[in-house]
Amino acid sequence: MKIIVGLGNPGRRYRDTRHNVGFVTIDEVVRRRACKFETFSSASMVAKLSIEGERVLFVKPLTFMNLSGQSVGEVMRYYRVDPSNLLVVADDVNLPLGRVRVREHGGAGGHNGLLSIIELLDTEEFPRLRVGVGRGAEDRDLADYVLARFESDEQVAVKSTVDRAADAVELFVLEGIERAMNEFNRNTEGVVTETGEFD
Repeated sequence: MKIIVGLGNPGRRYRDTRHNVGFVTIDEVVRRRACKFETFSSASMVAKLSIEGERVLFVKPLTFMNLSGQSVGEVMRYYRVDPSNLLVVADDVNLPLGRVRVREHGGAGGHNGLLSIIELLDTEEFPRLRVGVGRGAEDRDLADYVLARFESDEQVAVKSTVDRAADAVELFVLEGIERAMNEFNRNTEGVVTETGEFD
């Protein structure tokens, strides 16, 4: 079994914000297979499905971003899944909108959701998919920026980025982390523009 965790904040207030692109990405994978999320516990929602015979559990923490590790730890313990079979999907302000990056392991990179998971699992040795949302204006408060919704002129690029991230999730499930890294990290200069094309 593989577990795919999309990071975000629950509730209408945070829907479609930059910080919730992890939620949006796994929503897209689940939508493609006409599956739905259901309550696992007070800490998470899950969707169970099979992708070409591979059992996959998609998880949305309901603990708010800074406590994501509580939800992930609970699910990992219940299903007894090794961290190498966990993929965490998170927004990344250090990547421009349009770029995704797959990593086999690593630190939190300033992301509180990843930090919480690292602390609760007591390891950095789990794959993660970072989805670029850009940094915004240098003088804008970063917390305010990530908790804001995408601008109207970003919507085409957001859709293209989420589709690409969802493709990366599916490739991880089917062919593993190395194949996903080779496929989705090679476009080091490509950034999705407002038209949805790579420049």
